[in-house]
Amino acid sequence: MSAVIKEPEQHNRQALVSLRNLNKHYGDFTAVANINLNIQEGEFLTFLGSSGSGKSTTLAMLAGFETPSSGEIRYKEQSLIDVPPHKRGIGMVFQRYSLFPHLSVRDNIGFPLDIRKTASAERERRVTAMLKLVQLESFAHRRPAQLSGGQQQRVAIARALVYEPRILLMDEPLGALDKKLREELQDELRHLHRRLGLTIVYVTHDQEEAMRLSQRIAIFSHGKIVALGSSYELYQNPPNAFVASFLGNSNFLKLKTLNSTGASFEGQPLAIRETGALQADQDLLLMVRPEKALALSTEQARREPLPAGWNEISATVTEVLFLGDSQTCSVVTASGVNLSVKALSTAGMPLKAADPVRVRWAAANACVYTQWAESDLNKAPGTH
Repeated sequence: MSAVIKEPEQHNRQALVSLRNLNKHYGDFTAVANINLNIQEGEFLTFLGSSGSGKSTTLAMLAGFETPSSGEIRYKEQSLIDVPPHKRGIGMVFQRYSLFPHLSVRDNIGFPLDIRKTASAERERRVTAMLKLVQLESFAHRRPAQLSGGQQQRVAIARALVYEPRILLMDEPLGALDKKLREELQDELRHLHRRLGLTIVYVTHDQEEAMRLSQRIAIFSHGKIVALGSSYELYQNPPNAFVASFLGNSNFLKLKTLNSTGASFEGQPLAIRETGALQADQDLLLMVRPEKALALSTEQARREPLPAGWNEISATVTEVLFLGDSQTCSVVTASGVNLSVKALSTAGMPLKAADPVRVRWAAANACVYTQWAESDLNKAPGTH
């Protein structure tokens, strides 16, 4: 957790916004701690973290609603610290839509242009374009109370885009919607981003939403960015145990090293990814995703030899859950470690509670960590 997250090299791309050594303190409480981040022009970047992790505070400083205690925010090398929110050219969409109930959809969208004293013809052109963009032309004369939640959020997005901001900031904008509608609007946001080439910075605590929307994800914890990368990179190769536990479901096993490519669990040798600078009898934490593991009945395991580079441990089934397109098998090892194995429903999993099984996984598919903090994992290693 103490590791410094460094920006990967971005060849041929200029940072649109740079956060440098950014801090925010409220008395003795540190909400944001020394954040360094480049936001690339045209990207969809998501701040992901639990409540109180610092993601919304960072967004508020970027918008100009909060003043940093120290550090710098630069737009193309121009400082934004003393620039008021309405002069930053940044659009903002909140979870609460904050639409004017007495105004029509058209006038709600046009409001930012009215306060900027935009010429009437230009106002009408832009508002009409926004209505078309969010597919609300036929609702232009309705009031917000006559719209669904999803339609109201589209109006809020159109209002934020109508004055052509440099960046669109979105703070939990879909949190109040039901799952189906939220997913529909996530798809619309992705398509909107592609069509407009807009720079979007999005805040959410929802892991699935972050992975569905983003080109890059910055994971926040205790006021710091503890991981930064694409959803694929962060999911497949989490840089630390906290990220492995936070992003997606994970199984953790505590191991003791034997050598640079081997360790032991419950007295049984296991193959691990080659990890440098390991010492004998060193504590390790191994992480394998549920979908990367297989649960075989003892009889099936006898018939199917263990492939080279794979591990196998004994366990007992505690529960099998059918989840429609997939099913999950929960097992427990001899020492009481709980693991979860996920498979497609079509693959079949003829197992039931109390069955003895062999759990298999490829060593190449399991991440190994040499240090972790229980306070970061919030629980002892097990199924997450």
